[in-house]
Amino acid sequence: QVQLVESGGGLVQAGGSLRLSCAASGNIFTINTMGAMGWYRQAPGKQRELVATIGRDGRTNYADSVKGRFTISRDDAKITTVYLQMNSLKPDDTAVYYCNAEGRVPAVRAYWGQGTQVTVSS
Repeated sequence: QVQLVESGGGLVQAGGSLRLSCAASGNIFTINTMGAMGWYRQAPGKQRELVATIGRDGRTNYADSVKGRFTISRDDAKITTVYLQMNSLKPDDTAVYYCNAEGRVPAVRAYWGQGTQVTVSS
């Protein structure tokens, strides 16, 4: 089993910045063979949506709404961790942000963190 633990959420004024982190723990073999990791978000009354993903090869993908403002990165050296640097935050970015990881071994499945609240005030 793998657990994803997020941190870094909070309250910030519009135009400000936050950095989210998500650390993986648990089965080392599963962690070391994970594929893409990413961030999703869910605002009240809305469906969960993709924010950004990053593959083991470093390839990234962003939602159009965050391109140029958010940057995703990952570190697989010691503790597999994925980061989301969020700049120029807008009130529309207010949501619960969830970390996601693609597990491959022993089975293909998605892992999710518990979520971290990001609130942007106008």
